[in-house]
Amino acid sequence: MASAPSGRTSRRNKASKKDDHTHPGETFDTEIYCDGACDPNLGDAGSGMAIYRKGTLDQLWYGLYNPKGTNNTAELNAFFQALHMAKEEIAQGSSVRIHCDSMYTTNAITKWAGEWRKRGWKKVNGEAIKNPEIIQPTHALYESLKSSLTIAHVKGDAGVEGNELADRMAMYGADQQAYHRL
Repeated sequence: MASAPSGRTSRRNKASKKDDHTHPGETFDTEIYCDGACDPNLGDAGSGMAIYRKGTLDQLWYGLYNPKGTNNTAELNAFFQALHMAKEEIAQGSSVRIHCDSMYTTNAITKWAGEWRKRGWKKVNGEAIKNPEIIQPTHALYESLKSSLTIAHVKGDAGVEGNELADRMAMYGADQQAYHRL
């Protein structure tokens, strides 16, 4: 993914809505919001991230353009890149929480993939899972980090600043046809 154009550092809007999962006193050194966008669904897809360090917006990222992407592949790619960013942050001693608005993505990686792996990447009915080329490496990376990482669902299109910014970056990546990886 590529870093966004200038103007990427600003103060976090203290009046922005809190995520449903936020608990009083719960703080993280690094908060990563990730999102994917695709228009039309099976079409131009991109992924984006908004990274907050110590409560301040620090970076915006966009990219991973796919001309034949889907909403799910865009969301999975964004989550995979967020895990890569989390790995770097954790290595520097930071506490990290990743926010994702895709229940499919968070469930696929944190809940379902372990069973799919045991069944040879197949569903209970024996059908092959969709998107194994993204799910397998993403799940492996998640497994290596999960003891040092918090994953949180954030409601999409609800005015949560970090999620809205990640969504804009994902759309920008698709519009710019930008294909960059961290």
